[in-house]
This record gives sequence, C-alpha cells and structure tokens, in this order.
Amino acid sequence: MEHHQIAIYLAAMAAGGLLGWALPAAGPGLAHAINPVLGALLYVTFLQVPAAELLRSLRDGRFLSATLAVNFLLVPAVVAAMVGFLPADQAVRIGVLLVLLTPCVDYVIVFCGLAGGSSQRLLAATPLLLIAQMLLLPVFLYLFLGAELADIVEPGPFVEAFLVLIVGPLTLAWATQAWAARAPAGRALSGAAGTAMVPLMAATLLVVVASQVPRLDGNLADVAAVIPFYAAFLVIMAFAGWAVARVFRLDVPAARAVVFSGATRNSLVVLPLALALPDRLALAAGVVVTQTLVEVIGMLAYVRAVPRLLPDRTATAS
Repeated sequence: MEHHQIAIYLAAMAAGGLLGWALPAAGPGLAHAINPVLGALLYVTFLQVPAAELLRSLRDGRFLSATLAVNFLLVPAVVAAMVGFLPADQAVRIGVLLVLLTPCVDYVIVFCGLAGGSSQRLLAATPLLLIAQMLLLPVFLYLFLGAELADIVEPGPFVEAFLVLIVGPLTLAWATQAWAARAPAGRALSGAAGTAMVPLMAATLLVVVASQVPRLDGNLADVAAVIPFYAAFLVIMAFAGWAVARVFRLDVPAARAVVFSGATRNSLVVLPLALALPDRLALAAGVVVTQTLVEVIGMLAYVRAVPRLLPDRTATAS
C-alpha cells in the first residue's frame, strides 16, 4: 500500500465523490464520522514520532525556525495579498482563510518523502505545528476579520478540536509508546497501528469528500471560483519556501521539507471547524474540501518539480 498510496488516495477521493453524488442523504451521517476517523489518523501519525525524537526536533533550530517562519509569517502575508481578490461571499472567504492559514500535518509527510525531502524531520515537527496552528488560527482570523469574528466563530469548536484532534491522539500515542517499551503486547499494538496509516488516510479522504459533495449542490460556481487561488498559492509557496530555505541555509532534504510544509494545508483538521459555522456559512466546508482536491493534484506536480527547484548538490556535482 505504501508504494501505491498516491493512487489509493486519488481512488478514495473519487469513490467519495461518487458516493456523495449517488447517496446525498448519507452526507450528514458521514460528517459525524469525520472527527473519529481523523482522530485515529492523527493518533497513528503521532505514534510514529517517539517523544525523545520530538525533543530532539526542538533542538533542530534552523529547520524548525524555517518551518515556523514559512507557515506563520510568510503564508499569512501571501494570504493577506490574496484576500482582496477573493469572491465577496463571506462563507467563501472564511473557508479560504481557515484552510490556507493552517499547515498540513498528515499526507505532507508522504509527498515530502517521495520528493527526497526530510520526511522524518517534518514528522518530528508535526505535533508542534499542530499545536501552533490551533493557538494562532484565532489570532489570524481576528486580524483578517476584525469585529466580524465574534459574530461568526464560536470558541467551542476550537477548544473541542484542540482536545479531540491534538491532546487526545498525542497523549494516547505517547502512552502507547511507553507501553510498547515495557510489554510485547504494546509493541504488537504499536506495530499494527503503524501499518494502518494508508488505510486510515484513504478512509478519511473518502468520508470527507462523500460528506461534503451533497453540500455543493447549487453552489458549484461559487466553489469553483476559488480553484485558481488555490493553484496560485501552490505556485507562490514553492518559490517562497525555496527562498526561506536559502535564508536559513538548510541542506537539500530539509529545504525540500520546508517547501512542502509551506505549500500543503490542513484541510482535514480545520474541516470540523468549518462544519461548526452557522448554517448561512455552510458553503465554507465545501470551500475547504475543494482545497484538498486541488492540493492532492498539485502534490503530484510538486513531487517532480521540487527536486528540480532544489537539486541534490551531490548528484549535480557528479
């Protein structure tokens, strides 16, 4: 499955689209399954990061600083430059802000590794990236929305997402690691969970797409209007990530990881936040899911383009 995971993810999204179109009545029920399947996916992701490895990653100052700078300084600046050109619909704008202001923590590791990036360093930084984005997202939304924020976003879903999607899976993963260090049963569970990464990612993509396709009925034009912005973001962030990596003088694998981190967004984790918005802003969830579809296709291009943007110096010299 690991060798064919891109094809599996594309097939899962296609199956989700067909399911959502054929059985629109199943959409609300599938929406309730998003948090459980996503929590399981993040648990398995965190399980691959030993607590000691996370502590070591915090000492990798240049890589961590570059990753934080590209995601929480450069990305907001790029989004700020784009906001004025977005469609005026409030739901569309909020959906774009939610998804573009949050860095990916799951399948970015897969695509980064396929392009020769340092997926292990990116994996070790995942918990920190996830915690930072949950803490900073309300700040960014306030800066972009101002006084409107209090009338739109309830704090409850943010707290729930932080506990259910970050604190819970991370605590459970570390408890599993501690158990695995002491007991064969723990090691067996840890090993079995590690093999579930691809199926869980596929299940998450299928559930997310199938649950949101019925919501797009009659709003396809509004959602399609954001596709060029998502494509432009991918192009801009390729060069922005390259520039940040140069400033921090990172080695090639680390530089590629920074590029991927800056370009990929956390649509799966912020989707529950979009679903918690008032009914008049229901389109925001469809806008978030559309970013996933654009991004996965864009990542296929990134896997080929990033090694050319940041060539291996050893290979070039030889």
